[in-house]
Amino acid sequence: MNNPLTLLDQVVSDLDQVLGADALGALSDVDRMHVLRVAGEAFRRIEAVVVEATAGAEPGFPDGFGCRNMNELLQRVLRVDAPGAARVVKAADLLHRDVELTSGARLPARWPALRGAMLGGTIGIAGLLAATGPIERAGVRIGAADRLRADAELAGQAHGYVLAAADAAADVAPPATPEDLKQFAQLIALYLDPDGSAPSEAEASQSRSFTIGRLRNGTYPVRGNMLPETYAQMQLIFDAQMNPKTAGPEDLGVTFRPSDEMDCDDDGADPFNSDPRNVIDPRTRAQKQHDALAAALGIAARHDEMPSLGGAAPTLVVHVDAATFAAGAGAKFAVGSAADALPVPDSGTNSSADSGTGTGAGFAAGWATIPGIEAPVSASVAAHTACSGTIQRVLFDEGRIVGISVTDRVFTVHQRRAIIARDKECLIPGCHVPASWCEIHHVTEHARGGPTHTDNGVPLCWHHHRTLDRSGWEIRMIGGIPQIRGPAWWDPTQRWRTPRATLDTLTRTRV
Repeated sequence: MNNPLTLLDQVVSDLDQVLGADALGALSDVDRMHVLRVAGEAFRRIEAVVVEATAGAEPGFPDGFGCRNMNELLQRVLRVDAPGAARVVKAADLLHRDVELTSGARLPARWPALRGAMLGGTIGIAGLLAATGPIERAGVRIGAADRLRADAELAGQAHGYVLAAADAAADVAPPATPEDLKQFAQLIALYLDPDGSAPSEAEASQSRSFTIGRLRNGTYPVRGNMLPETYAQMQLIFDAQMNPKTAGPEDLGVTFRPSDEMDCDDDGADPFNSDPRNVIDPRTRAQKQHDALAAALGIAARHDEMPSLGGAAPTLVVHVDAATFAAGAGAKFAVGSAADALPVPDSGTNSSADSGTGTGAGFAAGWATIPGIEAPVSASVAAHTACSGTIQRVLFDEGRIVGISVTDRVFTVHQRRAIIARDKECLIPGCHVPASWCEIHHVTEHARGGPTHTDNGVPLCWHHHRTLDRSGWEIRMIGGIPQIRGPAWWDPTQRWRTPRATLDTLTRTRV
């Protein structure tokens, strides 16, 4: 067996000859393409050599060469930056093979099939991380047996699809790119971990933020973390504004203020969070600003002067599976939210799209997808978006569209104005978001026969509408007047109460 070091030295020598001849600049287009293809084969194999060598290193290996850890060693020996070295270390951890204590033999890697694909030059580091990332993020929720099944499927995907499995001479599609592998891995993770959206949704919700820094060089720096549906809606608005068929963005009168200009009382208290019994709204200022931006994007999408996209207002579409959505756990609908919302089942036959509660009750688990978003989101996003929107049911038969129906559940402009005049602000006590900024919530869910009528609609801000099912707040309508009952920590008596803003409105009306 030839020494690996000798063989690699020969590869380096041969590459020096290729680069030193100055022949690459004079290649024809066809030859240039062949050179790039072969270079890709060599590049992926070199990456495999690096990963295998790193994976086989003992824990104290960096110490023997004066480095604190493997990342520092790789930065020095490969001459890459810290993120590049981290990718190598991560790939090596995935392909590391432990040694059996009794026999000293190497045990299989965590991802044996993908390891074989990498050693064969089919995928490189980018492909390996893309294929394993979505499933690794699920952690212990996906067992070893399912992970190995996914490993085999992903390795087959990496090599290319077999177009006709029954035919021994079937053609094979080109090998998958890292982006292809990532999408396929996300689909596998969705099926293997259908309940995995709940913890990720909670974590994402806590990390959402939007902050504006101090004026610097004539501009205000913006930082933050957007929820997927907020990002998707913003991208749709950008697409509509930057469409070459439009004349460019209109001045919608949006003004940004620096983060140090807070509207506070004299004692520095937040006026929207000063209930003496308890904190009504636990959101941080950055989270409130994120939610305000989300509301502003929805308003901007509904604006008369907003350019259309594909002949319609920029519409947020959420796909969720029909059967699960109807059962209250989320499934493959398309839910649109520009003016309001639009859920559309994307698969299945004879299934009802009108389901569940408008507040997302029953949707703590399950997945949904948003076009333009790389990873699945919680199915509760579909339920939340659908509450005040339109449900469109699309029936498929082996990929062919065989039926379309639409159920309108959007409050009209006149109904919204009447509800705004009645309630003035978000119905939750202590939350003073103006009703004109709020979404209109069906008190009795549309799926349970609740009408789209002013006697069944109340304004809720983006945050409280999204969290109503798990916040402890309850809403009912008595004679067309909304009443609310708070959680026990807010009101130990658990009495139904009429919001103060509504009482003030009724008093003035009677006078």
